[in-house]
Amino acid sequence: MAREFKRADRVADAVQRCLAQAIPREVRDPRIGMININSVVIAKDLTTAKIYVTLVGEPDAERCIASVKILNKTATFLRSIVGKELTLRSCPRLFFYYDESSVRGQHLSHLIDRAVAADQAHQAAGAAETASDSDADEV
Repeated sequence: MAREFKRADRVADAVQRCLAQAIPREVRDPRIGMININSVVIAKDLTTAKIYVTLVGEPDAERCIASVKILNKTATFLRSIVGKELTLRSCPRLFFYYDESSVRGQHLSHLIDRAVAADQAHQAAGAAETASDSDADEV
């Protein structure tokens, strides 16, 4: 019977859990802030791991990219921590990337909310105009 999950997926979940605990505990750089690990993608041969992160409460993209550069500089240190916690023959190399999907999602949600509010205001104005026209016809 085929397995439901591939080994790379299981290792990715384990690496994500390990990094989520290790980064706030071990990396004490105040420029990083609070990191949210959105996803981890590991190659089939388990040699490289792409870690997609966002910074919680940080709207400035330049500062987020600077924090990702700091994380990439500490990648070998974090790799050693992951290697100690997980029992793998070889630990994957870690590459951090800034994930803009949540920021774009919030921006699109804000645009949709504005469009809905404008549409409701337009419909309310049209309904009030229609009501005033019908009142004028009755007189």
